[in-house]
Amino acid sequence: MSEETKPIGELTLRTLAMPADANAAGDIFGGWVMAQMDLSCGIRAAERARGRVVTAAVKEMAFAKPVKIGDTLCVYTHIEHVGRTSITLKVEAWAQRYLSDLMERVTHADFVMVALDSSGKPTPVPPEPKG
Repeated sequence: MSEETKPIGELTLRTLAMPADANAAGDIFGGWVMAQMDLSCGIRAAERARGRVVTAAVKEMAFAKPVKIGDTLCVYTHIEHVGRTSITLKVEAWAQRYLSDLMERVTHADFVMVALDSSGKPTPVPPEPKG
């Protein structure tokens, strides 16, 4: 078995791949998958920053397997590092195949999110709550 047998991180988003998200062959657009990963990072980083965040960078993303219409896309996030104003997350996208228990990792990447204040300027990420 490979290291890709079990997702790493916390399940942050689950969504159904629909025909509108696919090309004529029934493969889901990579940009749609990446957008779901970005949404997941935004959710997780905003919770950690307790405020607004934006995507600053996405590092080395490659698609290993396609997502098909009817698959459930499951996105897992893990906070790898918290800097002064940034949060780096490891993100994995897995496809739960249509009408099946089979889960396959389709892609993964590192996302860097930056915390912003109310005027849109980078702001320090607060310390982790105690308890």
